[in-house]
Amino acid sequence: MRSDKGAARITFDPILLAAVMALITIGLVMVYSASAILAHDKQSDSFFFLKRQVVAFAFGLCAMATVMALGYRRLARLAYPIVVGAILLMILVLVPGIGGDANGASRWIRLPGFSLQPSECLKVAWIIYLSYSLAKKREKVVTFSVGFLPHVIFAGILAGLCLLQKDFGSAVCLLVLLFSLLFTAGAKISYLVASVLAALPVAYHFIASEPYRLRRITAFLDPWGTRHGDGYQVAESLMSIGSGGLTGLGLGDGRQKLFFLPEAHTDFIFSIVGEELGLIGVTVVVVLYVIVVWRGLRAALGASEPFGTYLGMGITTLFAFQAVVNMSVAMGLLPTKGLTLPFISYGGTSLVMMMTAAGVLLSVSASAQRASFGHRVRGQLSEAVA
Repeated sequence: MRSDKGAARITFDPILLAAVMALITIGLVMVYSASAILAHDKQSDSFFFLKRQVVAFAFGLCAMATVMALGYRRLARLAYPIVVGAILLMILVLVPGIGGDANGASRWIRLPGFSLQPSECLKVAWIIYLSYSLAKKREKVVTFSVGFLPHVIFAGILAGLCLLQKDFGSAVCLLVLLFSLLFTAGAKISYLVASVLAALPVAYHFIASEPYRLRRITAFLDPWGTRHGDGYQVAESLMSIGSGGLTGLGLGDGRQKLFFLPEAHTDFIFSIVGEELGLIGVTVVVVLYVIVVWRGLRAALGASEPFGTYLGMGITTLFAFQAVVNMSVAMGLLPTKGLTLPFISYGGTSLVMMMTAAGVLLSVSASAQRASFGHRVRGQLSEAVA
């Protein structure tokens, strides 16, 4: 009988880990490239944003390693405290004098030396809570009153907290995570379709009630016609990506980061990737995200219990949704949203929470590999006995 001792030693998915670390490495390089001139102008230190991102990476690496060592199953017992803590942070950021304003939005808690964005914490907390709740109620998920309605109401409350911070993108992200996990858990399709149809007029109201959101729609529909107004950022992003060609202008040689493209190191860092690294660099980034999603789905579907499956699906959905939305915004395929490019965009809270989520996904992948190994061993023992 063939020995599988080597397979037994595998405790995580090395392909998933390699793809995540490759994205982080690209992110650190691009954050410096996109922010060096801005940092020198504003902070008199070209490495200002890079150093802060490296510190966030160090914290994220510790969080990722800790979660991998402890195992995802322990999160089930902490689901309620985690989501309550995230909600308290979301409320705290709305308190005058505590929450910090930027571009008309109050999304950050300013602390000495760094700032905390609670909505990034809420996304991961929501996945953990929802996975635990659906796993606990898995026999009743198909029912409207127990499996569907309570989760929709709770999601509505959390989305409302995001909207109070003028964070429409995070509110939509929470709802996407909800419907993804409800679908995975086996909720009735008719409930999902009906709730989406009911949500459309509500979403229209929130868009129409804020003039800046309407202007974003106008800029999305006609970026060149509004190039000198609300479409300026989208137009500059398109020029940035388009000027890269096949191989790019060269790392560090991009022009749009020279105070032409706002948020070049945060929301629009993908544009700088396209400009400096060209179609080749963009393709590498997209392929790395495809690998993360592929291995994430593989881990989720191979998990040995529903909680692990839902966690894996939720985290994979989070990575995929934010990556697709961010890249689509940069290419003018969606209206502007304040969602970071996972592992790449500048932002300490985002990087730490994405790496923490990656650690959870790696823990799920370890469980899936052990379950697969155990299944093979049992099959081989059955053949030997026969």
